Amino acid sequence: MEVRKLMLAMALVALVISTGQFVSTSAAGTVANNDTANRLNDAADVLNKIMATPDKGIPQDLLDKAACAVIVPNVKKGAFIIGAKYGRGFIVCRRANHGWSAPAGVKVEGGSVGFQIGGSETDVVMLLMNQSAINKLLSSKFTIGGDASVAAGPVGRSSSAETDAQLHAELLTYSRTRGLFAGVSLQGATLRPDDDANKDMYGKTMSNQDVVLGSGQPPASAAGLIAALNRHSSRRS
Repeated sequence: MEVRKLMLAMALVALVISTGQFVSTSAAGTVANNDTANRLNDAADVLNKIMATPDKGIPQDLLDKAACAVIVPNVKKGAFIIGAKYGRGFIVCRRANHGWSAPAGVKVEGGSVGFQIGGSETDVVMLLMNQSAINKLLSSKFTIGGDASVAAGPVGRSSSAETDAQLHAELLTYSRTRGLFAGVSLQGATLRPDDDANKDMYGKTMSNQDVVLGSGQPPASAAGLIAALNRHSSRRS
């Protein structure tokens, strides 16, 4: 009898432990999903705020020419050390006819002194201007200024202030800090896929290439970001 009671008690303990582990894992997944959803909303907010100030934002004609956009919201100042991890964001590319693809996760790491921007938080926006830049960025690892030519993007209502370097750059880069928006050098920073974010959004492992070049629908959590992109530039010029 005592042996049976002991065995029953051990079985109950094992059940509690296993249930606790399940709950813990489930909760961790929920936190990860919420974190990705929050970054998607932040990315939409970054684009809306930038385009709400036409005299100091991304020139409309440049946004209309861009093949893809990378938005990395809330980059922390404390991470601005060479070799450190800078932030996590998303890449979205044009559809063949009009509109934008589903977003894929990216991580930005490393970089030169030009990426050490003051302020408590900095938003980073990158415009990919041609197919060559897309092909390079969708590889497993992409170095700004190494794998593709880069320039600090001009600001204002139009791109008339472009320099020769900007006219020929594959990638134009911007930052927004404490409401101030400007072109910024990201020379030497690297971008690579954020596999965890993709799994959060799509429920399975997906490559960035499959996401942004495929015909799959964006997750519901990306509705705000896609709406903002379509509102500000629904068709490539």
